[in-house]
Amino acid sequence: MRSGKRMISEILKLDKLEHFNDIIEMNNGIPHFKILVGGRWVMANAYIDVRSPINNEIIARVSKMDVQMADESLDKAVSAKRAMKDLPGFSRIEILEKAATLLDERKESVINALILNVGKTRKDAIGEVDSTLDRIKNVKSDARTILGDFVPGEWSKHNKGRIAIVVREPVGVVLAISPFNYPLFISYTKVIPALVAGNAVLLKPPSAVPLAPLLMAKILDDAGLPKGALSTIIAPGIIASYLSTSNFVDMITFTGSTETGLELTKISGVKKIHLELGGKASAIVLPPIGNLKKVAKDIVDGSLKLSGQRCDAINRVLVHKDLAPKLTSEITEIVKNMKIGNPFEEGVSSGPLIDRKAVERVSALVKDAVQKGAKICTGGKSRENYYEPTVLCNVPLESKIMWEETFGPVIPIYTFQNEEEAVEITNRSEYGLDNSVFTDDINIAWRVAKKIESGEVTVNGFPSHGIGFFPFGGVKQSGLGREGIGYSVEEFTNTKTIVYNLEE
Repeated sequence: MRSGKRMISEILKLDKLEHFNDIIEMNNGIPHFKILVGGRWVMANAYIDVRSPINNEIIARVSKMDVQMADESLDKAVSAKRAMKDLPGFSRIEILEKAATLLDERKESVINALILNVGKTRKDAIGEVDSTLDRIKNVKSDARTILGDFVPGEWSKHNKGRIAIVVREPVGVVLAISPFNYPLFISYTKVIPALVAGNAVLLKPPSAVPLAPLLMAKILDDAGLPKGALSTIIAPGIIASYLSTSNFVDMITFTGSTETGLELTKISGVKKIHLELGGKASAIVLPPIGNLKKVAKDIVDGSLKLSGQRCDAINRVLVHKDLAPKLTSEITEIVKNMKIGNPFEEGVSSGPLIDRKAVERVSALVKDAVQKGAKICTGGKSRENYYEPTVLCNVPLESKIMWEETFGPVIPIYTFQNEEEAVEITNRSEYGLDNSVFTDDINIAWRVAKKIESGEVTVNGFPSHGIGFFPFGGVKQSGLGREGIGYSVEEFTNTKTIVYNLEE
């Protein structure tokens, strides 16, 4: 493991560091970060220790927002929402395109922050930054969906002599709350379309992993975003709850646990809300299958990327009895050869979980499954924040891991007898975010996909949403609304109807 000082040195080697000097101060060898409060960068008296899951050591300290700063951020956002609405659409796009250029120039900084702060492999960190870049570069596609309608009244005798113009307008102030697993990408797939639509945003990234979101906020500030249009709420959840109840917040967009999402719906009052919550994706494997090796690889990739800490990760494998022995063997062989460890080391494919509490939760789920009859085919051990990539065979349905979101590097495999059983098990879940179907028969794939209660079904592949060309969101306890290019913008706008009474 790298020492704490060597870990901090990685942050100090950020490419183009001079661009971030005015938001970072060194104190006793540890970088202290300012936060963006209503258009100004503030070093608070209190701070939050930021630890790396790689070795649990402090790598930075970030200013901690209090209620007074939250109120200032909100006040400035209320003013900025008018400025953002009045700012021509092409000017908003120009700001974001400049931000994309700056992010590309400074991307090594953000990549290092993701590796250090989240424990991502370098490949995954690069992927997150590149996806964020691509998302920004597609803002013109978002803009094309902010269109209106002309409705003539002549088709109704009560509206003769009247016409209506239907326009889409920004909702106003958006509170965006993002999770730890993709702190840059998910944060800014909320922020970017909200800004394109003409809103002001209060961004609440996870307090444990705030570094990459802060660096991106600095980039947007440098790109010329109007003051107050973006603030970074680095604070405990109670501050987010406080802001959620405010009548001056017009919309909440949240990605995270179903439990927290349900709480937000209770306290937020009458305002727009978008929720992307938990998932329990099944990979249903049905004959005929000509290439089980590819299916096994797809399942492993879909299950274990980012150590399984993804809402759209494959959480359970449901395989037909005729395919189960061979597929289980193929999956186990791949997982056995995975290298777990420090993501800075060459060849590491599985890094740490976000903290020790996450490891303990995964361990408890595996232990419960084993006690109820499952067999550990490989893995099953942990140390510090690391949990071995694990395959559980012959997992009984009563195991908790078959129903609870795992958020860890475990592949539970269940053998079913027929198609109807697989569909019933999948739909019995309280979640409905993603699922996968593997088969060489397109008719079977279509039939099963139609039966599954899910926001998305991927055929012959694992769920992967990229930059959001396809709409993404869940049903049941997995959320409300949709994200994606064009779809997010609709969430961040309201429809206004302007009716003209014309003289005959």
